[in-house]
Amino acid sequence: MAYGKAEDPSRSITPHLDGVEYPATREELVEAAADNEAPVDIINILKSLPQEEYMLREHVLRDLAEAERRFAMNGLKDDDGVDRDRRNIGRDRIEGASEGETRHP
Repeated sequence: MAYGKAEDPSRSITPHLDGVEYPATREELVEAAADNEAPVDIINILKSLPQEEYMLREHVLRDLAEAERRFAMNGLKDDDGVDRDRRNIGRDRIEGASEGETRHP
């Protein structure tokens, strides 16, 4: 999937987000992409965004890789049964750490 300039425009997500007023919910982003005739893959990736609401376009762009990972995995948990995304990377290592090992990795 293309995220920015110098990519195949037909596979780029960013033009389908033009005209969105922020803050915007995930559903509003999906609707805007559908209104801009985005391909089904782009709409499904936007449906997989981890946040319910986005304050800025840059926040959406930041989370696109996580959304693509979620979409590719059909929302499945990681191999050890933990649902990881950008917000909880390393959390299980901290919460399950023994005494004195509480630094983030």
